[in-house]
Amino acid sequence: MRLWQAGQAALLRQRGHLLGWVPVLFSVGIGGYFGLLFEPGLAFYAGLGLVAGLAVVAGRLAGPAFAPLFYALAIACAGAGVAGARSHFVAEPVLGFRYYGAVQGRIVGIDRSAADMPRLTLDRVVLDDVPPDRTPAQVRVSLHGDQVTQFEPGMVVILTANLSPPSGPVEPGDFDFRQLAWFDRLGAVGYSRAPVLVWSPAVEGQAGLELHRLRLFLAAEVRARIGGEAGGFAAAVMTGDRSGIPAATNQEMRDSNLYHLVSISGTHMGLLAAFVFGLIRTGLALVPPLALRINSKKVAAVVALFAATLYFAIAGRDVSTERSYIMVAVMLVAVLLDRRALTLRSVALAAMVVLALRPESLINPGFQMSFAATVALVAAFGGLSNLPESRLSPPRWVRPALLLVFSSLVAGSATAPFAAAHFNRIADYGLIANLLAVPAMGLLVMPGAVILAITAPFGLDQPAVWMIDYGSRWILFVSREVAGWEGAVSAVPSPPLQVLPIFALGGLFVVLWQGRARVAGAIPVALAFVIWGQSERPQLLVADSGGLIGMLTAGGRALSKPQGDGFAAESWLENDGQITLQETAHALPGLTLADKAARVTLAGTDLLLVTGEVAPRALVGCDGADILILSIVDDTRRPCDVYDARRLRETGALAGQIDDGALRIVTVREVSGERLWSPAPRQRLAVPFDIAEQ
Repeated sequence: MRLWQAGQAALLRQRGHLLGWVPVLFSVGIGGYFGLLFEPGLAFYAGLGLVAGLAVVAGRLAGPAFAPLFYALAIACAGAGVAGARSHFVAEPVLGFRYYGAVQGRIVGIDRSAADMPRLTLDRVVLDDVPPDRTPAQVRVSLHGDQVTQFEPGMVVILTANLSPPSGPVEPGDFDFRQLAWFDRLGAVGYSRAPVLVWSPAVEGQAGLELHRLRLFLAAEVRARIGGEAGGFAAAVMTGDRSGIPAATNQEMRDSNLYHLVSISGTHMGLLAAFVFGLIRTGLALVPPLALRINSKKVAAVVALFAATLYFAIAGRDVSTERSYIMVAVMLVAVLLDRRALTLRSVALAAMVVLALRPESLINPGFQMSFAATVALVAAFGGLSNLPESRLSPPRWVRPALLLVFSSLVAGSATAPFAAAHFNRIADYGLIANLLAVPAMGLLVMPGAVILAITAPFGLDQPAVWMIDYGSRWILFVSREVAGWEGAVSAVPSPPLQVLPIFALGGLFVVLWQGRARVAGAIPVALAFVIWGQSERPQLLVADSGGLIGMLTAGGRALSKPQGDGFAAESWLENDGQITLQETAHALPGLTLADKAARVTLAGTDLLLVTGEVAPRALVGCDGADILILSIVDDTRRPCDVYDARRLRETGALAGQIDDGALRIVTVREVSGERLWSPAPRQRLAVPFDIAEQ
């Protein structure tokens, strides 16, 4: 009885603090939807609606202590429903085969690939001998070789390209590019080695592409005024165009934990809005007649909101920019409504807006890291504000520096697990790099960008250019130096899929729960790290091309070839927590290698991989192997378990783990299931709520 009463009292204590739980519960529903191994139909959504409705009715009938529990169930159901609706809303055809031929389309995106090649995103796509109802809505093509054409959004081009469907995970449970491409309406990716021809020039005002052209124009102007890498960095910060930053510089920024300064995020939006807000409010305060007659705080908030909106429009509507804008807009609207700008409620509201518009953001590393940092900072500074002044309090002139150190520690600690889980790396000197570089961003680069926007039309751009130039140079210098220190980066193996949700829920419980019981949230946080630390990587990995296998040994993962299938090889090594090259991994012992063949024996099971066109056809039977991996389509009847190119397209990449003394093979399809973005073979076209007819 006492336990029951204590539970009621604990639940009643949460009243008035429940808004922060709404996006958490909404996320539980979204995560549940994305965790399904099948694509639900109408009956599933009808059931969700019924459960949500019954939960709301039960909540109205329950007492004040237990009503929120029923409402929590309804919110989780709503999250799953919104995620499903969004998945069907963005449905577009996905190319179901490898295509080589002519491609015509309108340029809607210009950027650079991970290999530092120019890349075009095309819509209004036309493919030879592919009917319109099976043609992807958008394709993305990397351009190899010299291109003489000056591309601009809205231009219709024609080229000869190799296209293929978006690729699946390189191993079961790994990042699934197909899912990301599905929500971007990207139905095919590929490359072209031929010159791109202009079919028709860009037409002004097409589908908002004038903003994209303005972005590229402004980026070019910034690079013209600020040369070198500093100009590319400044253009990325001011317009979102990162094409001027070399791949090596991007890697240095990642290794020093400063890449968040390149990608337009809450830091940029916050610094921009704060500078404009302070500039307007200070300017009005210097004019007493105005200061006495108007609310300078609200005027400054309106102008800052306008500036943030303009910045958002120019920088482009990618997920991270949209999320950052929503967070800043919610905080500025709170100022207009005479509310505290930065509270857990405003963060919760911003999270709900983002999740309602783009529920797929939940599984995006940027969303997880930005909201983890924001929640941690709000909670930490809220705790600091409750501390009384004492003789031990530091002098006021020291506090800004201490607050910078404190905020970097808090944000870095909150985001480190997510960064390590997604990117398999920890920047060991990231705190030092941020302490040295962030002040330059806040005091020189972002204020300079605002001043440049105001003064450039009058030809008075030099002071602002100086601020941006030297601020950018300093940040790049810090990035290069810190990334070059010995031990700057530590590799971390990938965790099991359940680790991050357990960690996040535990951390949120610590922050959101009212009462001493909040310390119980440390238990799931600790449990997540225990699961991570005790997890084991697959003993064997096989690429979905059938051209590469990797065997885990005491010295690391031994790979069957020194080059080729480079993305899979790099991803496997990163997921193992190894910082090494494919050539180095190939030199490790553990595989029996021969020309076009690799053999490995695990738990008494002999696996043989044979690549190329000729060697597999010359193979007699299975050559003593229990499992045979072939990189070609093979219709020969063989006395073993054969994974040829056709079967690997159906199963995806393979992982082998020893369970109870036997080798167990797990496929990508078993882990990913059959979803809209990963349908059953030969079922590529997506029709809402009807997978069987795709």
